Amino acid sequence: MITVALFFLVNPLNLAPSGDGGTSVYFGVTFSSNTTVEAELLIDKVKSYTNLLVVDSGPVSKNETTMNEICDYATNANLNIIVYFGKIDQSWQLPWINNAKNRFGDRFLGIYFYDEPAGSLLETGSTDDYLTANPPQNYEAMTNLFIDSWQTMPGLHSLKTLENPPTAFTSDFALYWFDYKAGYDVVLAQVGLNQSITQDIALVRGAANVQNKSWGAIVTYASDEQPYLEDGDKLYQDMVTAYENGAKYIVVFNYPKTNEYGILTPEHFAALEKFWNKIQTSPPQHNAPAQAVLALPKDYAWGMRTPDDTIWGLWSADAKAPQIWNATQTLLNRYGTGLDIVYEDSAFSLADKYSQIYFWNSTL
Repeated sequence: MITVALFFLVNPLNLAPSGDGGTSVYFGVTFSSNTTVEAELLIDKVKSYTNLLVVDSGPVSKNETTMNEICDYATNANLNIIVYFGKIDQSWQLPWINNAKNRFGDRFLGIYFYDEPAGSLLETGSTDDYLTANPPQNYEAMTNLFIDSWQTMPGLHSLKTLENPPTAFTSDFALYWFDYKAGYDVVLAQVGLNQSITQDIALVRGAANVQNKSWGAIVTYASDEQPYLEDGDKLYQDMVTAYENGAKYIVVFNYPKTNEYGILTPEHFAALEKFWNKIQTSPPQHNAPAQAVLALPKDYAWGMRTPDDTIWGLWSADAKAPQIWNATQTLLNRYGTGLDIVYEDSAFSLADKYSQIYFWNSTL
């Protein structure tokens, strides 16, 4: 077993959450503190200009009473909910998940299980005990090992085998294609990390489009030091960029607690409300489906954050990397957010999805 680290058609008159699942974009913040009182304070603050709360708290994920109190309060405030579990190791968790749709109805959107399943290997693969003891021979072997592990290990596999399997969410900063292949239904691309949001959208939207899944964006740290999040203007622009390019879910990461609400400040709340007002009245001017697609080599899990990024965290960038980097930059400059980036895979047809197809070794 591998050990790893932690669009639509807008109806301006009915964008607020509805019990029949008619919401066209789910937009909100994470709650990452520990108590019901703290959650209620945050919910009361944002409930008039969001429609989603992600209960993203390790302690709450192990406390059934607090979980129920927070989810009841959020749904009674007309918010949809996604609930985080980093592990399934409590006796109540699987029965709770199996019954969540019955209890909360369409406001229960699914389970956010684990974090950065594929991307984390870019930074931990070379130190993973199993991988160092059993090194895969090539990229294909590593891909198969990753996918097979996630599809059989307790956790994600446990969710999929429930009588009422929930939609499975995660977030990641790279390698979204492989998260979907592992069995996730929705991947939230982490933006705000001082890397290209245009490239992130191309990768996550392309993976979702080709594999017939859904995608979103979660705005996370711009810095490892306070104030952590980008400023209000940049936050607003990143949310608009995700919205106008087809994101179904848009979330702002709200941890750690530096004030009574988390890390969100008045300028962030103002940006959230401004964005909410925009999506009430402005249909997205997005480029989804994309105008063109770039197909990368099969199983080539190169991080693509920098020209010297690793492949699965196990191999250094090889001779293909500079060619792929140059092709990516050329096509992003040409198409902007009108480009998707995917992988060659005989299980999926690109011709059914795109009119203009480029391969990584095409002459551009």
